[in-house]
Amino acid sequence: MFSTMSSDLIITTAMTQFGEDSATNGTATQGFDGAPPDGVAQVEGPLGGNFFTFMMIALVGMIVFSMFSGRKQKKRRVAMLDTLQKRDTVLTRGGVFGTIVEIKPDRVVLKVDESSNTRITVIRDSIEKVTAESTDQSTED
Repeated sequence: MFSTMSSDLIITTAMTQFGEDSATNGTATQGFDGAPPDGVAQVEGPLGGNFFTFMMIALVGMIVFSMFSGRKQKKRRVAMLDTLQKRDTVLTRGGVFGTIVEIKPDRVVLKVDESSNTRITVIRDSIEKVTAESTDQSTED
């Protein structure tokens, strides 16, 4: 019913589960502490075979890398908000395009429609990006 190979495998598995150090063919498969017996080469993975150490180093590296990239984005955003000027065309986080009419410390007044002179006031932090900077600074609104 079973081939000789499968029966040897079953016997070897059963004997190692019950603490036997050698299989039916007389060769040692595993030491008492779970290490391979003397004279048998062990295959090592990255960093001396300790995969968990490698994964922890990779995780710490990714966290540090993401912190530095987040700081760079914040600096760029603060610089963009500090350089806002009248007549800059901006896009808000809500998807509204407008031209800056007035800048207050925490708010910005945008002109969103030329024909009806519609203006809205938004919080300065809600400005996502400057789409077109003003070219003529001499004329005032």
